[in-house]
Amino acid sequence: MSIHNELLLRVILYEGAGADTFSAAERYNILTVLLDKGYAVTHVRDPGNGVVAPADHSAHIVLGRFNGQLPPNQPHLRYHDLTGLDTGATLEKVETARAELNAPVPGAWKPWFPVIDYDRCTHCMQCLSFCLFGVYTSTADGKIKVQNEDNCKTNCPACSRVCPEVAIMFPKYGAGPINGDEVTADDVNREKMKVDISSLLGGDIYSLLRQRNERAKSRFAKERDADRALQERQKCLVKLKDQLDVPPEALMNLPSPDEILRRAEEAKAAAQQALARQQPQPNPNTT
Repeated sequence: MSIHNELLLRVILYEGAGADTFSAAERYNILTVLLDKGYAVTHVRDPGNGVVAPADHSAHIVLGRFNGQLPPNQPHLRYHDLTGLDTGATLEKVETARAELNAPVPGAWKPWFPVIDYDRCTHCMQCLSFCLFGVYTSTADGKIKVQNEDNCKTNCPACSRVCPEVAIMFPKYGAGPINGDEVTADDVNREKMKVDISSLLGGDIYSLLRQRNERAKSRFAKERDADRALQERQKCLVKLKDQLDVPPEALMNLPSPDEILRRAEEAKAAAQQALARQQPQPNPNTT
């Protein structure tokens, strides 16, 4: 197996030397369709040094308007001219190049899943209410369980970050205690501090997403500035990446803001129902 087959495929929208620029709306549409499909995308306006792609072993696809003067392809590098192509044709070019590079399909699942330590778990439902991908559910008596492990996003340990008891493990994670190492008192204190989403992101995470979405819509409607709308989306994703250790490829699999809110409401309702089932039920035979 070649080494780049195990690493992230990067797509680069290039507007540097030798390439024409895109309009703000064109740039926004291209980036959005690729991000929504799950590709990790970067935007390079002008590197200034003639280097388009990083010198590592990852696979790269460079998109731009090169006026027919495409740089030569390399073993792990493909160039494509987008002149005259719509977003559908652009996506087709990228997916064809991905297959040629023998790179993984974006979002493809590999053995990555959460394991619950029931000796530590208090069934608080933080993980159920937080996860947007339907990984968790609850039993008839209101106990948490992993239901759809193949929905879990590879290398994303975010649910373990919001577990106040450090009860969620990912066997393939690179560091303890998330990988199953012994949990210390310091680990518990640290995770209890992180579980407060309000202090972490300045407000409930889904309320924050809703507010950013509405501000972005308002600004876009008033200014017709596609770049600013995209920047609003990226700001919140950066918070998730930096504070909860969510990898970029997992963030790229997040749905649209409206779909995030819908799923969040469903997850919150499911968590509340599970907590209600944990409460002792009155005995109808007693008075």
